[in-house]
Amino acid sequence: MSKFMKAALASSALVAFAISATAARADTATADARANILAQVSVDSDGSNLDFGTIVTGTDASTIAVNAAGSATCGTGLVCSGTTTAAGFDVSGTTGETVDVSVDSSVTLTGPNGTMTAALSASDETIVLDGSDAFSVGGVLSVGANQADGAYVGSFNVAVVYQ
Repeated sequence: MSKFMKAALASSALVAFAISATAARADTATADARANILAQVSVDSDGSNLDFGTIVTGTDASTIAVNAAGSATCGTGLVCSGTTTAAGFDVSGTTGETVDVSVDSSVTLTGPNGTMTAALSASDETIVLDGSDAFSVGGVLSVGANQADGAYVGSFNVAVVYQ
């Protein structure tokens, strides 16, 4: 065998070894790509508003509390009558998911000759959605001494968001 042939053979062997050594160090792997799609969560009024009923004021400031079930506790010095209700809300979204419920901390009720403030609270802070999802909002209304008569109204916000 000629020197040229031996050198070419040796070079080919060296190149083949280098290529196979590189290929031996190479590896591949796979991974999955995933997405979990949730229906948009929504909240709507069920038609029930927070109603403190009819209140006759006294010479001292006091409060009337309407709980999340709609029952009222009339404070000292007030005369409370009429139907009281909590505000009601329906929630929809993906079954089995959890949503956080938030409500404004207070609402200002404005009347013809003044204002009153009610501290608000929701019946639930979180809800695991199961298809029949609802919550309510009650509050404690601060009625001033000799509060001016008239119809008082104010609006508040609620929100739901997936955890």
